[in-house]
Amino acid sequence: MSAPFLARELYAQHRQRALAALPEGEAILLFGAAPKGRNGDSEHRYRQDSHLLYLTGWTDPEVVVVLRGGEAPNFVMFVQPKDVLMEVWTGIRPGPEGATTLYGAEEAHPIAELSKRLPELLVGFHTLHVRLGVHPQDDAVLMAALAAARKPARERQRVLPDAFVSPDRLLGQLRLIKSPEELSLMREAAAITHEAHVAAMRAGKPGAKEYELEALIEYNFRARGGDGPGYASIVGSGPNACILHHVKNDRQIQDGDLVLVDAGCERQGYTADVTRTFPASGTFSPAQREIYELVLSVQLACIDLVRPTSAFKQVSDAAIRGLTEGMVRLGLLTGDVDELIQSRGYKRYYMHGIGHWLGLDVHDVGAYVEGQASSPLRPGAVITIEPGIYIPPDDTDCPPQYRGIGVRIEDDVLVTTGDPEVLTASIPKEIVEIEALCQR
Repeated sequence: MSAPFLARELYAQHRQRALAALPEGEAILLFGAAPKGRNGDSEHRYRQDSHLLYLTGWTDPEVVVVLRGGEAPNFVMFVQPKDVLMEVWTGIRPGPEGATTLYGAEEAHPIAELSKRLPELLVGFHTLHVRLGVHPQDDAVLMAALAAARKPARERQRVLPDAFVSPDRLLGQLRLIKSPEELSLMREAAAITHEAHVAAMRAGKPGAKEYELEALIEYNFRARGGDGPGYASIVGSGPNACILHHVKNDRQIQDGDLVLVDAGCERQGYTADVTRTFPASGTFSPAQREIYELVLSVQLACIDLVRPTSAFKQVSDAAIRGLTEGMVRLGLLTGDVDELIQSRGYKRYYMHGIGHWLGLDVHDVGAYVEGQASSPLRPGAVITIEPGIYIPPDDTDCPPQYRGIGVRIEDDVLVTTGDPEVLTASIPKEIVEIEALCQR
């Protein structure tokens, strides 16, 4: 049986950080992700809850983790038992013994014993970090455990959790800052994503289908050692490039189209998130070039702001101003730039934010606002920078040459103590590079 996909010591470090951040009298309770049905009796490929993955590396379903600050045992797991019959169907299970020997649990029990053992594990803690209101069955397990712990009359004075906090608050801030080992995986995901995007640029010619590019991209993800896509791959050609989350990928690419590809490989739980836009015919038209150059110039300026001297809002504001100024210059918008920013007139063609944290989730946990201020950019955090302009083909208020053009350019950027490191810098985005690839 293989060890967890990262060194056991790394997960131990994550748990130690979490325990050190837990105030006295607080504990963490995490339920594994539930398998998701696809149709009939088949299921989607299983993906573990990211918090639980971060603390344990455990990738199998039917798992619950308890992390207790200051009380032994600190780390308790409830997992699927060994089952020779089921292992024929779904694969080898580590079982409780594997949870201790391979994953470092101090105690591990079959998942069937959760209702019996959880009540005592909650005693002595007044605050519980647990996700409530998402999965009713998990809420019911917790409420039953609390009721059982209070039931004996002589035990009514026990300290039990009466305050419940989302685990995102504590674990989100811990996960925001990546360790060298985590960054190594994110660089691997970026390198694989590079190969997939380059393959799509070479193949995305008139006559090809969007779904053919999707298949080629995801083939590259798997063939080069990735887990597969970190999110649903977007391949939008022509007017579909103006649909932010176009995932049908069902159109045939036409001559003169721009093709927008938003796809990132997941590597052992950590995902890349990259968007490139390229001309199917091999050359940008003059109007396409104008929009593309505007988006690229804003993206480069925003990347340069990804420094520990900046806050998230500064980068967002820079994107809004740069795009608004450019849209006025090109005649997409009319009026005073400051007034258009104040009224959010830019949202007609730029309707999303400049980016988001990236890691185990494509839209990773971590605060964007702290108190009344925008969150600072801290070294070790990875953020996407992804400005875009999307002009519907039926927009009669803009110059006709721009109608139906959609452009987004997105990279994954590591905050360092100095200059930003673009993890996805090798993926071509300069016009001369893209046209050279598309003309091959």
